[in-house]
Amino acid sequence: MQASHTLAELEAVLGEQVKKLRLSRNVDQTLLAERAGISRRALQNLEAGTGSSVASLLSVVRALGREDWLSLLAPATTINPLTMVRARRERQRATSVRAKSPTAK
Repeated sequence: MQASHTLAELEAVLGEQVKKLRLSRNVDQTLLAERAGISRRALQNLEAGTGSSVASLLSVVRALGREDWLSLLAPATTINPLTMVRARRERQRATSVRAKSPTAK
């Protein structure tokens, strides 16, 4: 999916993916909606890309056994080297200002 898609297009693409997965598992809308704990109409809206809640999407994804899709939305956190540098111990005291030597210009 490209960033240039509108929200409506993204909803339609997502709904189509859910529908294809449901059909590949040979599950009808009524049964999937029941397993997900949502109404059949909510599932129809999700598959049609005509508006659905995040809760409905998550319920359907879980009922289809594809929770791994969610990890794509929020990838695992890795250790950032810059964060490690910034997290080093705080200074305990300030350095004193040294007087310039008379020979230095």
